[in-house]
Amino acid sequence: MLFGQLFHVALRTADLDATVRFYTEVLGMLVADRPPIGFPGAWLKPPQPGSDAILHIYAGDAAREPDGSILVRTGAIDHVSVACQGYSDFRDRFRKFGLEWRENLVPATPLWQLFVYDPNGVQLELTFHRAAETESEPVIPPERLYQARERWFKPELYSQFASA
Repeated sequence: MLFGQLFHVALRTADLDATVRFYTEVLGMLVADRPPIGFPGAWLKPPQPGSDAILHIYAGDAAREPDGSILVRTGAIDHVSVACQGYSDFRDRFRKFGLEWRENLVPATPLWQLFVYDPNGVQLELTFHRAAETESEPVIPPERLYQARERWFKPELYSQFASA
């Protein structure tokens, strides 16, 4: 089992164009190819040759909270993604600790995802490449399927990690 390097950071925004302009014009990032995920957004990457998209921007309905608002400041960070290996091992570990999680297969890519919260309510996306996994493609039960707007954080599940 391997918990690896940072894969990307996802931000929610009410103004996709302004956000892309800031990151491209001020910080020099480049717009990267983005698979047909099903909601508006953009993927941005550093300008170095061979670099991958490290910033994913959510817009439209997927960026909104259930009440229709869009969080700002630190709440605008939707999740932190880390490249990982050992998909089934992580699911087993979530089960062992009684944690809620979600799963996803990214369309038109070889990427599998597990989503889980940390004790602070920060959503983590563990991203796995199919070629590095020893199992066949996972079958995701409907109740575990990741939905961008869903918030399933249950703080009481994390009391087991509190210091005594």
